Amino acid sequence: MKILTSTLGMKVIMAVTGVILFGFVLVHMLGNLQIFIPYTGEGVSAIDKYGALLQGNKPVVWSARLVLLGAVVGHMYSAIVLTLRSRAARPKGYKQHTWLSGSYAVRTMRWGGVILLAFIVYHLLHFTVGMNDTTGFTDVKHCREEIDGLVCQVRANVVNGFSNPVIAIFYIIAQGALGLHLTHGLWSLARTLGVTNKDWLSRIKGAAIAFGVLITIGNCSIPIAVMTGIVKHPT
Repeated sequence: MKILTSTLGMKVIMAVTGVILFGFVLVHMLGNLQIFIPYTGEGVSAIDKYGALLQGNKPVVWSARLVLLGAVVGHMYSAIVLTLRSRAARPKGYKQHTWLSGSYAVRTMRWGGVILLAFIVYHLLHFTVGMNDTTGFTDVKHCREEIDGLVCQVRANVVNGFSNPVIAIFYIIAQGALGLHLTHGLWSLARTLGVTNKDWLSRIKGAAIAFGVLITIGNCSIPIAVMTGIVKHPT
């Protein structure tokens, strides 16, 4: 038990939970990108069918939610513990920082983590609860009953939500923070695992940047597509 509460243990917890969250972010983005798939002959969009598939598998969805909740809690707890220990060990901060260096990455990830936590809460309230019900948010259960359980109106909620430029821009900014967090997270994971070879570090750095950019572009493409009219309600 002591090993889990040690600094090394906290770093391992952060790394493992980070991998889980990285996987979720990637899968979540790929699922959302189905909004770009054209309507089928049935007049049903792919992302609506995807929403119905998730809603029709409650045990799987709730199991995934519990795992993600545990990962988020573990990630936050280990981050807070490591931050406090770092401050206690080095009261004075570094004077110089280089991008992707250990000190700069940690500082960026701390603030980025706070921003992302606020974004996650808002995101759940926005698209799951329908907090901003000023643009026609449709409750999932209601829409499933209304259309005989075939689809959920995910596309309509996304279009309605991002039709508000303020909300769309907020999402884009949040995705920028997410991209930086993921980039620094992958880099920190490599250092935690003890990678010291310069060639491997160079490759991992490139992969980390590529992954962060990929997630940022993929997620930002949706609100941008709604604002520019590329993705809209069926006519």
